[in-house]
Amino acid sequence: MNNFMNMNMAVILAVDFFAGMVLGTFYFIGLWRTVRQLSSAKSPAYLLLGSLILRMAVVMAVFYFIMGTGHWERLAAAMLGFIIAKKILTYRLGPQNAVEEWKRCRVEQA
Repeated sequence: MNNFMNMNMAVILAVDFFAGMVLGTFYFIGLWRTVRQLSSAKSPAYLLLGSLILRMAVVMAVFYFIMGTGHWERLAAAMLGFIIAKKILTYRLGPQNAVEEWKRCRVEQA
């Protein structure tokens, strides 16, 4: 019986880790898209603030749901997935692509 419970907890933690990765992808892709739209927005401050509130509300609600009734291990697994998603997206969309994107935007505006 104890082996079954350990296996069940491992599956739950793996699902929470995956949920954290999906959540991190949602958060940081949303941030990336928001920053890309700032130069063409009528009101960049409202765009940035609205995006922040929406992203934070979703992330906090899902983290609260994942944690359940005091299961900090589940929250830790989800946060680890969130951080790893950030690292992956930073690598994929990182400074190299940002410089190329900035140059492309400068050429289009000229």
